Amino acid sequence: MATRLAELRVERGWSLEELARRTGVSRSTLSRLERAEISPTAVLLGKLCAAYERTMSRLLAEVESEPPQLVQAGRQSVWSDEHSGFTRRSVSPPHPGLRGEVVEGVLRPGADISYDDPPVPGLEQHIWVLEGVLEVTAGGSVHEIRAGDCLRFRLWDRSRFRCPGPDPARYALVIVLP
Repeated sequence: MATRLAELRVERGWSLEELARRTGVSRSTLSRLERAEISPTAVLLGKLCAAYERTMSRLLAEVESEPPQLVQAGRQSVWSDEHSGFTRRSVSPPHPGLRGEVVEGVLRPGADISYDDPPVPGLEQHIWVLEGVLEVTAGGSVHEIRAGDCLRFRLWDRSRFRCPGPDPARYALVIVLP
């Protein structure tokens, strides 16, 4: 709950002072709430829900203890970077109570993306190419993965994803936290 409340404030670009002004709740109480040092009362949640224009049930649903078992295609978030030629779909988004997630990636021909560091050292990745050809560099080794092939590894350093073409590369990426 604390994390979601902090996210809502940041999404709006509000400082703690601004939220305190809007809710009538002290800045120190809001700060302690966002750091999970205190639990919100129903009255405090009511004030926050009003400021964030949410029903209490909606806010509580956003912080469910269990993730939904079914993530429908229309509810999966898609992010595209036209500049790099990369499209990413969160097929099974991350959840604090789970260690794995599934992502669909599409790279257009010629796309070449490098990452200096892993988001989490020792991150386990399984890359299953569904269409096209994908060149992946991990751990200093370059791997050419074709449709139907699967590469798995733990990521400790730099990585690179490249689509040599001539067709786009579409792949499933299974990510497992260490």
